[in-house]
Amino acid sequence: MDRTTLDAALLAKMFLAGAKNLDAKKEWINELNVFPVPDGDTGTNMCMTIMSAAKEVSALENPTMESLAKAISSGSLRGARGNSGVILSQLFRGFTKVIATEQKIDKYVLMNAIEKAVETAYKAVMKPKEGTILTVARGAADKAVDLAFNDKYDLAAYMKAIIKEAERVLAKTPDMLPVLKEAGVVDSGGQGLVEVLKGAYDAFLGKEIDYSAFEAPSAPSGIVKISAETEEEIKFGYCTEFLIVLNKEFTDDDEYEFKAYLEGIGDSIVCVADDDIVKIHVHTNDPGLALQKALTFGSLSKIKIDNMREEHQEKLIKDAEKLAAEQKASDEAKKSEKPVFTEPAKEMGFISVSIGDGLSEAFKGLGVDYIIEGGQTMNPSTEDMLNAIDRVNAKNIFILPNNKNIILAANQAASLVEDKNIIVVPTKTVPQGISAMINFMPDLSPEDNLANMEEMIAMVKTGQVTYAVRDTSLDGKEIHEGDYMGIGDSSILSVGTDMVEVLKDMLAQLVDDESSFISIFYGEDVSEEDANEFGAYVEEAYPACDVDLTFGGQPIYYYVLSVE
Repeated sequence: MDRTTLDAALLAKMFLAGAKNLDAKKEWINELNVFPVPDGDTGTNMCMTIMSAAKEVSALENPTMESLAKAISSGSLRGARGNSGVILSQLFRGFTKVIATEQKIDKYVLMNAIEKAVETAYKAVMKPKEGTILTVARGAADKAVDLAFNDKYDLAAYMKAIIKEAERVLAKTPDMLPVLKEAGVVDSGGQGLVEVLKGAYDAFLGKEIDYSAFEAPSAPSGIVKISAETEEEIKFGYCTEFLIVLNKEFTDDDEYEFKAYLEGIGDSIVCVADDDIVKIHVHTNDPGLALQKALTFGSLSKIKIDNMREEHQEKLIKDAEKLAAEQKASDEAKKSEKPVFTEPAKEMGFISVSIGDGLSEAFKGLGVDYIIEGGQTMNPSTEDMLNAIDRVNAKNIFILPNNKNIILAANQAASLVEDKNIIVVPTKTVPQGISAMINFMPDLSPEDNLANMEEMIAMVKTGQVTYAVRDTSLDGKEIHEGDYMGIGDSSILSVGTDMVEVLKDMLAQLVDDESSFISIFYGEDVSEEDANEFGAYVEEAYPACDVDLTFGGQPIYYYVLSVE
């Protein structure tokens, strides 16, 4: 291919193709999350972020580079969800700053745009961590600089080399983050970025891409329409995972050759080498071929083969229902106008992220003005935050994200508001959010209140109980699908097949001699009788502590505990 530049029309197609490829891979990317929890959401968050921009891009009839840049930047910024989604939106923001004033994009403009993308994303994260999507993006940028002035690379070869480098860095992320190596996965955010780049490159090469996902829905209200693409049979039916225990050196050439072989029999390929072990993941119609080839490098262990077609129809229905609900919520948000207040603005207002009737009522009882439904199971977007801010009539508004994966989106929303003072309290759990509200003092300034809240939430220890969705090894514990897990603030504290025993073990690790108060919030799947029984046990086992048992109503997490 001798193409030397990209115009706005082609770049728009490439962006939509990147979004489409990410959408197709989002569930697989979700499965790469380190913690094997049922709400693993990196792929979903990144997909919803880019889809917000994709819908704006698809609405452009004759895009110019300026209008395209605005659609990508604005759409992704407002639609950003979760840390990975916010970082992706910042990559787009930096990229579009460079291209907005250009008519055509050649290698040198592309190099500058990629560099600006990485610079912008790194600035958005207070404490960048290596081994993440940021590292993958920086690796791509470094390669873009290295090759931009090499005449041997035309634009096609240039982009291919950049993507290949991003894949190489992605494969090395387990060496940078021990938690990835222990879980046997690459960074899920980095994988999402690679899928965007690969999809965009396919469009550049002229491959046919189905853009129907970005068209306005034509089905009557209340009817879910599944696209023709999703009605087709899954191309590769068996999700195949295993470890190779090497009996000889596994060189870079071996890795590239094996990946090429797997690409010939399937897709969704992960091949991560670590000293004497190689982790393999592939979707294929003939798992035996993958296993036979792997045997040439050593013995096999932890073989897991799932037939994806068996659950395909059920998954389609669930996905369609979820998409319909999200579309409805999005449409309602767009239709709702910015409220007009008749009363003077009060000094202080509060927004909290919550899920579950009991937890939401607890926040309202403590003075929260507006609840954003979301949290663990669905991270709210930057636009959700902005809509909430519009509905609170206050000069100073505190936002309680109550989830470490929502703090960046809250900060991004705060940066976009000019007429109110937005204070993001970095609460990482619901108990921290409740503690922050309890310790709010009306007579203090917003700055002093923030300092006081941050001091108090640092004293809160949180434990949450849910179940594992896959086998893995993490925090020195062997975890099997279906096990109950007690998750602390930074690690998995307890694992077992008996939920009550896991609860007791987790709580014992949270309570110490200085503990004086234990809060228990039980979820929608726990009966009142069982909750009362556990509450009685806690009161008897920890007589020095005051114990409060409350119905939280949260899904997925059977219990949320806090110890102060």
